[in-house]
Amino acid sequence: MSGPLVSVRCPTCGGPVSVYVAPAPPTQWFACPHCRTPVPVVVPRDPPPLYTWEVLPGLYPSLPAPRAPRWRASRAAAGALLNVAVIAAVLAAVLGYYAVVADTPGSFSVSGNVGLYQSLSGEIVPAAGALVVATDEAGHNFTTSTGIDGSFEVAGLPTGGVSLNFTFPNYAPVTEEVFLSTVFSSGASSVSVVLVPGGASNSSASSLTPFANVETFVAAIGGAVVLLGLIAVVAAASAILTYRSDRPALGVVGGGAGLLSPLAIVFLGLGSAFPVVLAVTAVLAAIGGFALAIRTLDIALVGSAPD
Repeated sequence: MSGPLVSVRCPTCGGPVSVYVAPAPPTQWFACPHCRTPVPVVVPRDPPPLYTWEVLPGLYPSLPAPRAPRWRASRAAAGALLNVAVIAAVLAAVLGYYAVVADTPGSFSVSGNVGLYQSLSGEIVPAAGALVVATDEAGHNFTTSTGIDGSFEVAGLPTGGVSLNFTFPNYAPVTEEVFLSTVFSSGASSVSVVLVPGGASNSSASSLTPFANVETFVAAIGGAVVLLGLIAVVAAASAILTYRSDRPALGVVGGGAGLLSPLAIVFLGLGSAFPVVLAVTAVLAAIGGFALAIRTLDIALVGSAPD
């Protein structure tokens, strides 16, 4: 058997809520038809008049009708999630373009200087006449020697990873790896090598780039494009569903996806290659964190939306 018709106002949007309450339990929850926020309704225990302001209406001043707040958390979260989706999609498109043009043929040069470590004095002197051999991905060698001041330059190198081998009589050889492309070049103009006394048995090798060749570079960009595309899809779907049904949990998921976007760039080693993209993903993470925070706060204060 249903109880009386009770009319209240939603504390979130201020809209009228009229429901038939059951005799028990004393407090019952109903979804607001305007914003879907759960509204508590207490079952009347006595017939009206119930309160002193109904018996003595002139004793209390009349209160204005509640108005819907101008700022709505759900709309702010939906807007933030939409920004996350748009920015992530734009970044994915930009990185996709970089992946296409990364393998464009080109002619590059590598320069730097070579020094010799003096064991007796501990000083580093220029290595005049040191042999520098650059080997590209196809196995072609480009040979040059350092000048009196230890400087060198190897020109005409193709796109891709290049291995630089430095040798000098009675000194241990050193190998450095660099990467050259029209999109990103690592270590091309800042190669600095110090040779120490020794031989081939104590040679050393290091890399000035996280990318050994064009394939690994394009694969890293492709991985970032896929991850940013997934972030854009999740954020866009969360924005639409949040705006239409005000589901706080969806805002948490979409905001979390945006918050993790910089990790995609850093994990794939593209932070040094594209610092501007990394900075934009930091902004993306801030917007996603905002959406996640306000939706988490809604869940903590109100609870999840009813089915």
